[in-house]
Amino acid sequence: MKKIVLYSLLGLFLFHGTQAQKKLMVYTAPIGLQTYTYRSIMPKDVPGTLDLIKALGITEIEGGGANGYSLEEFKKMCDERGIKIPSTGAGYEELRKPEEIVKKAKALGSKFVMCAWIPHKGDNFTIEDAKKAVEDFNYAGKVLKENGITFCYHDHGYEFRPYEDGTLMDYLIKNTNPAYVSFEMDVLWTIHGGGNPVALLKKYGSRWKLMHVKDLKKGIKGDFSGHTPSENDVVLGTGQADWVNIFKEAKKAGIKHFFIEDESNNELINVPKSIAYLRGLTE
Repeated sequence: MKKIVLYSLLGLFLFHGTQAQKKLMVYTAPIGLQTYTYRSIMPKDVPGTLDLIKALGITEIEGGGANGYSLEEFKKMCDERGIKIPSTGAGYEELRKPEEIVKKAKALGSKFVMCAWIPHKGDNFTIEDAKKAVEDFNYAGKVLKENGITFCYHDHGYEFRPYEDGTLMDYLIKNTNPAYVSFEMDVLWTIHGGGNPVALLKKYGSRWKLMHVKDLKKGIKGDFSGHTPSENDVVLGTGQADWVNIFKEAKKAGIKHFFIEDESNNELINVPKSIAYLRGLTE
């Protein structure tokens, strides 16, 4: 767990956070985390990882439980640490049995379920793939909605291929039923695919319900693959994202849950620094 290193970094974001109190804070939502960030340590020590999450001041996570523990046991451990689970994930293949997704979400106390990938061949995401996804999203989203849960699709960059007068991402948003399907913006993947997070938040407003707070290394030119080397995932504020305006537009859109996701191999160092950035972000 490298707890000595981890806990020693707490002072970093606590210091920066106190310096920003005299200015107008840009980020005012709870600090959230996508648990995939700690994929290297959580399987080895679930309680210890949750202790770390609590110590960092994180009060919300997006996750689906942990190996070796039932969903109920995992939720109990989170409850004991004051950690809520507003959102959990589901694989695309699970959308064919949305009733099972409902059971999982209710066991975790989640009000949102996100799907982060649409199957397609290689790097070639097509209009046929998008049309199939629209059908599947509307179907699963309706069942989830009837059970008090909001379905969100998490963009991954490949959806920004040009299509007609926009992109395939535009097609997905415009052709899914707003009553049943919402979206989670992953800022890194949006930028990597050529999308503009601020413009998309302005354009589609409340269709966005969740956000992955993740930054893409400066100088990196993305593509439509939905893949990039792990070292291109950097500490918030050191990459390409315009966080001040992203958070302003996200607030206007009504987004209330933001999850830091760090897919680098330096997550133990990066996450405290990213939290420090959020705590100190002012205008």
